[in-house]
Amino acid sequence: MILQGKRVALPSAPVVHKQFEAHAEATPDAIAVVCAGQHMTYAELNAKANRFAHFLVTCGHGRGAKVGVCLDYSADMLVAILGTLKAGAAYVPFDPAYPAARLELLLGQVPGLALIVASPATAGQVGSAAVEVIDLGQLSDHLASLPATAPDVPVTGDDVCYAVFTSGSTGTPKLTAVRHEGWFNLMNWLKLEYGLHSGSDNLVVSAFGFDLSQRALMTPLFCGATQYLMASRNFDVMMAYRLLTQHWIRTVHCASSTLYLLVDWETARGGDALTRLDYVLFGGEPLKVERIADWARREGNGCTLLHQYGVAECTDVATSYDLAGHRPGDQDIAPVGKPAYNIDIHLLDEQLRGVGPGEHGEICISGTGVGAGYLGGMGPENEKFTTILVDGAPRRLYRTGDRGYVTEGGDLVVLGRIDAQVKVRGMRIDPTDIERALGRLAGVREAAVVITYTDAGEAELIAFMVPAGDDLAENDVRTRLLGTLPRNMVPARFINIPRIPLSPHGKVDRAALADEFSKTKGL
Repeated sequence: MILQGKRVALPSAPVVHKQFEAHAEATPDAIAVVCAGQHMTYAELNAKANRFAHFLVTCGHGRGAKVGVCLDYSADMLVAILGTLKAGAAYVPFDPAYPAARLELLLGQVPGLALIVASPATAGQVGSAAVEVIDLGQLSDHLASLPATAPDVPVTGDDVCYAVFTSGSTGTPKLTAVRHEGWFNLMNWLKLEYGLHSGSDNLVVSAFGFDLSQRALMTPLFCGATQYLMASRNFDVMMAYRLLTQHWIRTVHCASSTLYLLVDWETARGGDALTRLDYVLFGGEPLKVERIADWARREGNGCTLLHQYGVAECTDVATSYDLAGHRPGDQDIAPVGKPAYNIDIHLLDEQLRGVGPGEHGEICISGTGVGAGYLGGMGPENEKFTTILVDGAPRRLYRTGDRGYVTEGGDLVVLGRIDAQVKVRGMRIDPTDIERALGRLAGVREAAVVITYTDAGEAELIAFMVPAGDDLAENDVRTRLLGTLPRNMVPARFINIPRIPLSPHGKVDRAALADEFSKTKGL
């Protein structure tokens, strides 16, 4: 079973920052970015990015290099990203909201990292890096002496534009690389299919390390619109809603859980900032339609909800569905729609053979959006990028590990993960990452992490621990774990048990653990 996206021709050099440069030339005085009450025009942002690009090239960090960015949301973040792209290099987000121990682990996963751009507020987070850490503020005088015009660096659609971390099945974070052509194709599809334009101002509400945040950051600049950034390292629903109320923002890209928070905030206060949006583009985790159904049916609600699906390895978004077409009585799970331009969705069995219409299979993605693979990866993860024959011709695709089927109307429905990876609050997480972190804590002999669901249907991580001695205090374990893992990876509950149950195959029996948790809830 193959769902084929519309074929749309791309430029000979589908390079994202060239679109931004065209807007900087056509509308130099238009506002490109607003953050903390300060703004920067397209011309100003372009000039600063050009100077930083010249700096990178002069330092030998041009085409093919990898530049780390560890900054809070700010105009400087966009200067660093655009300057890196203009130099022909790829940027790697290091989210300053992560604990230093987590960032130290991630730093060790980037082969050939050239340098890291940080600020006085974030430099300490990447102090363990074996490469130079630079501050754009401290370099301001030197950068001002460099040309304000773009460097003459040839960049092609096959070049890598960014690389983000995603959990791997081995328990070690993987760095997956995205190509310019795939990123350009994604934004070109959003622009053409949904009519995004110079008035489609956007507010970023997701964490910098999230794959979704990369297109949220760049799409408005691709369209000539204004990018609004929150001066907050972590998501602040009150601040986000205030910005939506005060400015004529038209689009928001977010995880489903973030949408729930925004809807709850608006509903509790009787506001209309969300209903006035043109689009909310969301996904990243199973949708609980009931969380937003009443709000979506509000009289005068003009916001189009685009329920989307994709993976970081394939440029974040592969399909999209206008939720207005969903009738909860028709099926329990809301579809994620049809493929983006130049993208195909394959439903395959274990032998990579196509399944029939309506049959369940593994969701695989081919086409322009398929990324460059895992950087430095030599293990089984890279086998997810494979080649099959379609009508006698080889087709490179990525095996997502998700299960799904296609409705009679031709829309993809995602049923869940095949493997142990789970999605919590929009972030894909491998419980092995958490189990290993728990295992490194003093007093923990063994640990297992399972996913359960609250009464509201939201995913929740539960940790089971076999103590080395006396029972472990839940708050103490949580506090220690927050020193090594980002908050979204810290379980909601910690439960002491005498041993980890095993299945007949000798593997952790997660179903038995889930049952054990259900018993504790009943006490």
